[in-house]
Amino acid sequence: MRLEKDAKIYVAGHHGLVGSAIWNNLKQRGYGNLVGRTHRELDLTDQLAVRRFFDEQQPDAVVLAAAFVGGIMANSLYRADFIMMNMKIQCNVISEAYAHGVKKLLFLGSTCIYPKDAPQPMKEECLLTSPLEYTNEEYAIAKIAGLKMCESYNLQYGTNYIAVMPTNLYGPNDNFHLENSHVMPAMMRKIYLAKLIHEQDWQTIVADLNQRPVEGIDGRASRAEVLSVLAKYGIEDNRVTLWGTGTPLREFLWSEDMADASVHVLLNVDFSDIIGIEKYSSVHYGATTTGAVDRNHSAGRGGAIPSLGEIRNCHINVGTGKELTIRQLSELVAGAVGFDGQVVFDASKPDGTMRKLIDVTKLHSLGWTHKVEIEDGVKRLFEWYKGNIES
Repeated sequence: MRLEKDAKIYVAGHHGLVGSAIWNNLKQRGYGNLVGRTHRELDLTDQLAVRRFFDEQQPDAVVLAAAFVGGIMANSLYRADFIMMNMKIQCNVISEAYAHGVKKLLFLGSTCIYPKDAPQPMKEECLLTSPLEYTNEEYAIAKIAGLKMCESYNLQYGTNYIAVMPTNLYGPNDNFHLENSHVMPAMMRKIYLAKLIHEQDWQTIVADLNQRPVEGIDGRASRAEVLSVLAKYGIEDNRVTLWGTGTPLREFLWSEDMADASVHVLLNVDFSDIIGIEKYSSVHYGATTTGAVDRNHSAGRGGAIPSLGEIRNCHINVGTGKELTIRQLSELVAGAVGFDGQVVFDASKPDGTMRKLIDVTKLHSLGWTHKVEIEDGVKRLFEWYKGNIES
C-alpha cells in the first residue's frame, strides 16, 4: 500500500532517539504532513486523551516509536512501570488507530523480546521458544504483546500493521541520563566526566549536570556533592567502573540507519509481503465515510484463517548482523573521548544477556541494509553529545 507525499503521518515519540530520526527521514523523503505531540501535550497512557487526539487528527498512518525505556538498572528498579506504561501506550495507540481507520501502522519493538538462551544469530522464529532474560522481562513481555497485537489485528481485521524489532540503538538525541540510559550513552558520559574531573574542567561538568542532573544534583551543588554522586555511578578522577565482566556481546545500530530502515518498511512493505501471500490484503476492514470502522463486517474474520495455516513471527529484525564485546565497546568509546585513564569492570554486577546478535536475512530480503559501522558511529555520537552540552 502506497502512502502519498501528502499523507498525514503521526509519529508517536517524535522527540525520542528513534522517533526524531524517523521524523527527519520522512521529511527528507518529502513527507511534510507530519504530526507529533510531546508527553506534556499528549499522555499516551491516557486512553481518553489518545481517543480525542485521533478524533481531531485522523492520521492516515502511525509510527509507534513512543516507549518507556531504560537500561539494566532502570529495568531492575521499575519493573511494574516498564510493563504497565508500555502496555498502556501500545493498547491505546493501536486500538485507536484501528478505530479510526488508519491505513498503515509501524510498531517499534526491541530485540530483548527473544529468549535469554536463543540460538545465535536470533531469527524471528525463535520468539517464545524458551524463557526471557530476567533483568528485562517486563519490557520484553510488553513488546511481545505489541507485536502480537499488530499480527492479530492483521489476521482478524485485515489491517496493515507491521512490527520491527531493532537491535541496540545509539545516535543523536540519545538518553545520557545515568539513572535510566542504555549502555553506550551511559558509558560515554561516565568516561567523559571522569576525563573532565581529571582535567579539573569544572565549567563543562557544571554545564553537563545542569542539562542532565544526577539524582537531583546539578551544577549548583558543591564539588564535594558532585564528586560523591558521580562516584555512586563509578565515575572518579581518570577512572570509570562499569557493570559486569565486559564479556557480553552486543550489536549496535546507528539510530539514523534504524530510521531509514523503518521508513523503508513503512513505505514499501505490506503485511502480505512478510507472510508471502499476495492476495491476503484483499480482505480489509474499510473505514466508513465518518472515519469509523465497521466492526460488524464479518468477512475475513476467524483468527489465523484456517486456509492459510498458522501465521506467526511476522515481525522484522532490524540490525547490522555484527557484534562486539562490552569491553571492546568501552575501548572504542575511550578512544573517541580521548580518555587515557582506567576502565574497570565490576563482576559482582549483572551482565544481562551474554549475547544478542540478530539474524537480518528477512530485512535484507525486503531491500534494506545498514550503512554506518560502529567505529564511525561511536565518534559521531560523542561529537553530538559534546556539541549539545549547553554552557
